[in-house]
Amino acid sequence: MTTESADPETTYTITARVLHWTMALLVLAMLFIGVFMVTSVSDFHLLVTLHEPLGFAILTLVLVRIGWRLTHTPPPLPTGMPRLERLVAMYSERLIYLLLLLQPLFGWALVSASGQPVVLFCSWHLPAIAPMNITLFAGLLRAHEIAAYVLYALFLAHLAGVLWNTLVVRNRVLHRMTFRLRPKPAAPPTPARKPEADPT
Repeated sequence: MTTESADPETTYTITARVLHWTMALLVLAMLFIGVFMVTSVSDFHLLVTLHEPLGFAILTLVLVRIGWRLTHTPPPLPTGMPRLERLVAMYSERLIYLLLLLQPLFGWALVSASGQPVVLFCSWHLPAIAPMNITLFAGLLRAHEIAAYVLYALFLAHLAGVLWNTLVVRNRVLHRMTFRLRPKPAAPPTPARKPEADPT
């Protein structure tokens, strides 16, 4: 199977699609890790060692994705989509970008305010971006939690919108961000050899 070449008029670039789905998987993993961090005391340290590098990866990818989006025009929304729905899609997307940028920064800052380093891999630590302060830590922790809930709600709304447009309206919203596969073209049949003439 080979990936079908994208039509630039109707689909996002291959780079944008790879960034989109990679970030979707990372954010989904982070949401589950965040839930388990609250409910599982015995595995808290292990979950933190996963949470911090994943958060930094999301921060890095969202910066790359914002840069890519600013330099590449996205494909148009399907014709016939109501104006209100277009506005909701546009502003909810911008809010998701904003939260994906702020959420890792909130986490980085709250760890700094707790006096602990953000550990990425082994002894590789990120520098502190906030002073050690228990009041600041509490405020950042609350902001981190609220942003997580809002982000989760936005993802559910985004998923609901995609399903609505795909299954009910039946337009090509999902097509803009998916990878279409097609089978490799079959090899042309080998022409049959003509029987050689009998010399006798």
